[in-house]
Amino acid sequence: MANKSFKEAYGVLQRHAQTLRDQQEPNIDDLLTIVTQSVEAYRVCKERIDAVEKALEKALGDAGAVAKKASRAPKTVPPAAPEAEDGDIPF
Repeated sequence: MANKSFKEAYGVLQRHAQTLRDQQEPNIDDLLTIVTQSVEAYRVCKERIDAVEKALEKALGDAGAVAKKASRAPKTVPPAAPEAEDGDIPF
């Protein structure tokens, strides 16, 4: 099952969960197969999720490094507006 995609493995988990929910009485003959396939499917899903999390952390970490560099850049302050000579507010 290692070559299956996340979507395929997740589908296996959904089907097995539905099968177990729909049973009136447990089918012991199929239980070992269901558990074995479910564990394999879980591993595939977990590997894919872990890989995506790692990639996101790296991407967001790289974006954070760029943001930190930008925040350390000197900031320019706009010049103050000239005051009105008569003390009135100019608007």
